Amino acid sequence: MDNSCQLVVFLLDDRQYALQHLASVEKVIRAVQVTPLPKAPEIVSGAINLQGRIIPVVNIRRRFRLTEREVNLGDRFIIACTPTRTLAFVADAVIGVLELPQDALIAKERVIPGLEYISGVAKLADGMILINDLDSFLSLEEEATLETALKQHGRDQ
Repeated sequence: MDNSCQLVVFLLDDRQYALQHLASVEKVIRAVQVTPLPKAPEIVSGAINLQGRIIPVVNIRRRFRLTEREVNLGDRFIIACTPTRTLAFVADAVIGVLELPQDALIAKERVIPGLEYISGVAKLADGMILINDLDSFLSLEEEATLETALKQHGRDQ
């Protein structure tokens, strides 16, 4: 039995965050032009066309109430699959894959009960990493609003 966990670690304002399910991460690409997506949830900046697929771009800064800034060409998009769709997460930089023992992870309930969008925290010698929960990153309402906006966008083209 494997007692380790692989995280895709990225930066937002020099803070480390991670996506826990390595298999959910399709690829990391350089930032490209984002097309606005009218009527999308506030957390969605727009959409990109990746090899013929329209992928919503999620602004994690909005989710965690960090200082907003425009996407620049040095940024990266992490293309990852949630249970319902593929999303592009905007990151300042991607550090890479970090393998940690399972006991280095603390479940969100033990950190702050009721914490949304986070599955837990990874303890490191020099700090901690907040682990995003891909399974619940978009609320049901955001998911429904996004679906409607994507359908509308498809009709407008």
